[in-house]
Amino acid sequence: MDEWVERALARFPNVPALFGWLGLDRRGHWLIQGERISHARIVETIARNYGVDDHGRWFFQNGPQRGYIALEYTPLIASVQADDTLMAHTGRAIESVSALYLDEDSTAVLDTPDGAALVQGADLAWVLDRLRADDSDKEIDDQALSNALAVPSGTQTDLTLVVGNDRLPVYRCDRADIPATLGFVQAPEPRDGENSN
Repeated sequence: MDEWVERALARFPNVPALFGWLGLDRRGHWLIQGERISHARIVETIARNYGVDDHGRWFFQNGPQRGYIALEYTPLIASVQADDTLMAHTGRAIESVSALYLDEDSTAVLDTPDGAALVQGADLAWVLDRLRADDSDKEIDDQALSNALAVPSGTQTDLTLVVGNDRLPVYRCDRADIPATLGFVQAPEPRDGENSN
């Protein structure tokens, strides 16, 4: 968080939280009342002061006020960089991944220490190039992917995702189950006793 945010929090610790105004779409664009925020300095400020509370609700800490973010899908959006590394929409590197989740539409979500990260549609080739069946070192075929997508939600598939020297588990998980499975809230609401606007 920015230093000015921490100073404001210390000075005004009980400012009511804001719900229902801010959002994040599945392309990594910040939204205010459904409209894309395009001003570069505002986008950068939100990204630097973006975090998650103990209940899995993601927010932008705007000085002393916390603005909770409605998520179209996941709290982070991952893109593949020119050097083949992953970057979150916030500009932070995604340095490790523990698993891959595939939803019913073949959408790929990475489980990372920083939060669930949706792989941008244009970068799905990065995932497909790294999927392996069983202990094979060969890329999977369409049938292996279809078989993985056919298993019930919550099931570990026969596929693995190769990232560096690691072979990571691949799970099938319905989109509706992803938030609970990966520990985040898509539509944050005030909790009992919380001060909010």
